[in-house]
Amino acid sequence: MSEIQPPVIAPQNDGSGIIPEHEPPEAAPITEQEVGEYREQDRFLPIANVSRIMKSSVPSTAKIAKDAKECVQECVSEFISFITSEAAEKCQLEKRKTIGGEDILYAMSNLGFENYSETLKIHLAKLRQHQVNHGHNHRPSGEQGSSDALLEE
Repeated sequence: MSEIQPPVIAPQNDGSGIIPEHEPPEAAPITEQEVGEYREQDRFLPIANVSRIMKSSVPSTAKIAKDAKECVQECVSEFISFITSEAAEKCQLEKRKTIGGEDILYAMSNLGFENYSETLKIHLAKLRQHQVNHGHNHRPSGEQGSSDALLEE
């Protein structure tokens, strides 16, 4: 004959103090600090990628301090967010859901980075031409603009 197991006694918020054995205990709630750390980590580019790009820009014998990497990580992430939010606003006004390369270039020009946007227009046109030549044209249907028009603006 099998013995009947008594319920496990544990303190509960309902005051009963009894949990049947088959119910797993609740996981500890996530703290505000953990939420804050996740959000901060989520909004930054990966530090390994930032570090790799930084290392490729200096002599191989150079060392880059951890705080320098973190500073660049934060600055670059903020810059991308700044440009992207301007592009997203344009898309929202035009009732579009997809941010395209042209939207990013528009945002850069609109925010005073026209020196960079002109060069990037050429690179975007070359990328699009490469995609057409190699059958990798992944432009979503309904996205406005063409890479040829970028060079004429």
